[in-house]
Amino acid sequence: MQLSQSQYRRITLHAGDIYFGQGHNTRIHTLLGSCVSITLWHPELKIGGMCHFALPQNPDTPKAKFNPRFGDDCIKIFKRKAQRFDTSLHEYHAKVFGGGNMYVKHANHNISDIQRKPVGEKNVMAAFEGLYKEDVQILVAHIGEFGYRNIVFDINSGDVFVKFTPINCKGNQNSLTGNS
Repeated sequence: MQLSQSQYRRITLHAGDIYFGQGHNTRIHTLLGSCVSITLWHPELKIGGMCHFALPQNPDTPKAKFNPRFGDDCIKIFKRKAQRFDTSLHEYHAKVFGGGNMYVKHANHNISDIQRKPVGEKNVMAAFEGLYKEDVQILVAHIGEFGYRNIVFDINSGDVFVKFTPINCKGNQNSLTGNS
């Protein structure tokens, strides 16, 4: 049975938000530029979640509390939430979105290569490293490029809908927009 838009529970995430739970008629929405969202979905139990983080690593160590504005902390929060359902992260399917380049790169020879890397690229690296460390299978990655993404994650089905909108079209955007 197909549900209408109004029959879904809508959760909207902003930078620094995370949601994890059961998927009965729940869709999670977010808008990404250089931020990254990770969706996790358990195909048998139909549970999962999504985070929306702005920076790759939390500079505060040791941490009294994890902060979902940071990618490394999102993985730790997901791990705790999965354990509450008696599951492990490696049982989930992951999808990674965002990490868009919102500004043109400029050569600055006074900073290191890692400092020169755009925050979107650093965020994507943090997502992949955290998921690999937990042995989570990554099924889809829609990352990088100049633009932003509207994301909708249906927890019941595990489907993620993406609308990519290019900005400052630098280079070939055809792979993401579908234009020839």
